[in-house]
Amino acid sequence: VHDIHAALLLHYAALDNRITSGAAAYEAALKQAGVRFKAYVYEGASHGFHNNTTPRYKDDAARLAEQRTLAWFDEYLKQPSQPD
Repeated sequence: VHDIHAALLLHYAALDNRITSGAAAYEAALKQAGVRFKAYVYEGASHGFHNNTTPRYKDDAARLAEQRTLAWFDEYLKQPSQPD
């Protein structure tokens, strides 16, 4: 965690206990290390909820995660516009 220098966006599927069981400890370590992050938990979603080729696909969660990701990209990855 101390080697992380980028802002992180974390999307958790609430039903993915393998991942969510360690989320609180991971987020506490991120906070302690001063890493900027935002975490979202998608209720009723399973691991791979954004993969529309599987029965685990959850449309409402996938769309919301995509919107949040694009907004994150706008905030952290877009270059400021250059004056002409």
